Amino acid sequence: MADLILFDLDGTLTDPEEGITNSVVHALQTYGIQEFPSRCRRFIGPPLGPELQAVYGVDPVESVLRFREYFEQKGIYENKLYPDTVSVLKALREAGKTLVVATSKPLVFAERILNHFGIRQYFDGVFGATLDESKVLKSEIIADALAAFETRPAIMVGDRLHDIQGAAENGIPSVGLLSGFGSRQELESAGADYIRTSLTDALDLLLTAPEPLRAPEDGLNRSRT
Repeated sequence: MADLILFDLDGTLTDPEEGITNSVVHALQTYGIQEFPSRCRRFIGPPLGPELQAVYGVDPVESVLRFREYFEQKGIYENKLYPDTVSVLKALREAGKTLVVATSKPLVFAERILNHFGIRQYFDGVFGATLDESKVLKSEIIADALAAFETRPAIMVGDRLHDIQGAAENGIPSVGLLSGFGSRQELESAGADYIRTSLTDALDLLLTAPEPLRAPEDGLNRSRT
């Protein structure tokens, strides 16, 4: 049974669409690029700099700094918890599960968001990206979390392909949530072991999920018993 449950943040525990899309719009405007917020949903979840570079050809480091001009002051709070987040976290804690957050968002922002919504208390650890973008890959962040709790079988819960692929690279199973920003096709193509409509729909699985048997794909994860 998986005793350690890793949660993505954006699109899994919270709905950050307004804040992230507004922050992207702000960053693009500084380059003279006009974009609609509704067209910026794709940037929720994956490492931001490389995605902005791929789509708009902007510098991946400078564009993130411009994104943060808005996000740090306002966008970080243009966010909301999903309705079932607290009840699911409470149920898992009461069942004795160890819960951690593994997010591609910079750690300092993740901590602020969790504290803002009063849910930091449910987590035994929070793992995120670095502000200087030296660590943004989801596989690396998941590896950090697993290393901190290396004797415990684990499962990853997220809503985008990066969550699913990062879990596979570390040899643990994954649950893809349709309540976030990834489609069923995206999650299936990425190789999600389970797909559920919401956190509530995933609760029974998380309470009873078997210990993973999958081997790590690239050696990032350490063997666990």
